[in-house]
Amino acid sequence: MSWKGFFEGIETIFVDVLFIPLDALRNLELTSWFLANGINWLFMTICSIALFYWMKQLKIFNERGEEDRSSTSHQYLG
Repeated sequence: MSWKGFFEGIETIFVDVLFIPLDALRNLELTSWFLANGINWLFMTICSIALFYWMKQLKIFNERGEEDRSSTSHQYLG
């Protein structure tokens, strides 16, 4: 087996198989921008929910007084 054949095989896997969904999204963009960017909308929604949950948990810990509010968090810092 030559190295050229090995790398052509990798190229075939990526171009002919793994990029099919991305090609479909590229073609979909011509008809509907919002549907083509659905993956981005999904990630933005997930990040917004995670940020809201994180802020809610920080508020809960702040109200309970469980957070260490000392000026240094490690002994070696001073």
